Amino acid sequence: MANDTTAAARSAALGTSETPSTPETPSTPEARATPETPSGRLPLLALLALATAVFVTSLTETLPAGVLPGMSADLGVGEAAMGQAVTVYALGTALTAVPLAARTAAWRRKHLLLTSVAGFAAANTVTAVSSSYALTMGARFLAGVAAGVAWALLAGYARRIAPPHLQGRAVAVAMTGIPLALSLGVPAGTFLGEAVGWRIAFAAMTVIAVVLLGWIALAVPDLPGEAHGGCAPVARTLRAPGVLPVLAVTFTLVLAHTVLYTYVAAYLGHLGLAGSTGLVLLVFGAASLAGIWFTGRHIDRRLRILTLGGTVLVAVAAAVLAVPAGSTALVLTAAALWGFGWGGAPTLLQTAVADAGGEHADTAQTLLVSLWNAAMAAGGIAGGVLLDVLGAGALSWSVLVLLVRGVCFCVWAWGDGLAGLPG
Repeated sequence: MANDTTAAARSAALGTSETPSTPETPSTPEARATPETPSGRLPLLALLALATAVFVTSLTETLPAGVLPGMSADLGVGEAAMGQAVTVYALGTALTAVPLAARTAAWRRKHLLLTSVAGFAAANTVTAVSSSYALTMGARFLAGVAAGVAWALLAGYARRIAPPHLQGRAVAVAMTGIPLALSLGVPAGTFLGEAVGWRIAFAAMTVIAVVLLGWIALAVPDLPGEAHGGCAPVARTLRAPGVLPVLAVTFTLVLAHTVLYTYVAAYLGHLGLAGSTGLVLLVFGAASLAGIWFTGRHIDRRLRILTLGGTVLVAVAAAVLAVPAGSTALVLTAAALWGFGWGGAPTLLQTAVADAGGEHADTAQTLLVSLWNAAMAAGGIAGGVLLDVLGAGALSWSVLVLLVRGVCFCVWAWGDGLAGLPG
C-alpha cells in the first residue's frame, strides 16, 4: 500500500499516468475496465468538477486573509480577532476530518460530495450576510467541517473514476484547484472585496458552490462507499521510523506560513503598502504555481533537497520582509520567494510521510492532513496574539525564528524520515 500511495502521489505531482504494477492493476484493457474505473479516456468533465470542489475548499479557507481589514471593520472587531476566521476553519477540519471519514466511509461518494459542497454554500452564505462576529465564526467552523469531509474523499474519488493507468493524472487534474485558488482565487477575491466589499466576495463563493452542485449531479458518476471500516492504526503509524520527524517539519512550516499569510494585509499596512495586498497575493500565487511545477519535475530524484530548499526559501522571504524598507519591489521579491518555496510543500510532505509510514501510509497521510490544519489554527491564534501584543512588525521576525527551527527539523527528518529517499 505504501508503494502504491507514494507512486500515486508522485504521479499526481508530475501529472503523469504512471501507476505501479500490482496484482490489483491488471495488465489488459479488458481486465482494467470496471464500473468504477472505465477504460479509455479520462472523465475530464467529472474531474474538472472535482477540481472546482478543491478550488472552493481552498479559496473558502484562505479568502479572509485578503479581505481581513474590511471584515474587521464591518464586524466591529480587531484584525487579530478577525484573523481567527482562518483559525476556526482549520479547527473544524482538524477536529472532524478523521472521525467524519470513519463515520461516512460507507456513504455513497456522490451523496457525500454533494453534502460537503452544500455545506460550503450554506457557510459562505451565512458569512456574506452575517453582522455578528460570533455567527460568522460559527459559519467558518461549519465550512471547516465541510472541508474535512471533502478532503477525505476527493483524491480517492478522482482515482476511482479514472482508468487505473491514468489514475495519477486524474488526481493531478483534480488537485489543480489548489494552485488556482492561490494564484487566481485569493487575488480576485481581494480585488473584488476592495472594489465592492468583502460580502460580495463570499456571496460569489456561494454562487460557485451552487453551480457546482448541479455540475456534480450531472457529470460525476456515483460510487459506493466502503463496505467495512476499521480503526486506523495511529499509534503504530506514529512509531514508524521517520513519521514523527516529517510531521514535525509539517507543523513548523505550516505554522510559520499561517502566522504571516493570515495577517499579510495587516503586515503590508505596517510597511505602508496597504493598497498592494492583491498584487502581493497574486505574485505569491503565481510563484506557488511555478513551485508546484518545479516540484513535479524533480520530486522523484530530489525529494530531500526540495523539502529542505523550500523551507530555506520561505525563511529567506521572511528575512527580506523583516527589513523595514517599505519597498514594493523588495516585498514582491519576498512574495515570489515565499510562494516558490511554499508551492511544492503539500506534495513533498505528503510523499515523505507516505514513504515513512510504510504499510500505514494512508493513516500517515491522514495524520498529516489533521496536523496541517491544527498548525493553521495555531498560526491564526499565534499571529493574532503577536499582532495585538507586539504589533505587525513582529510577524516576520517570529516567522523567521520558527523557520530556523523548521530547517533543523528538516535536517532531522533528512537523517530519519527522509533517509533512503531520492536526493
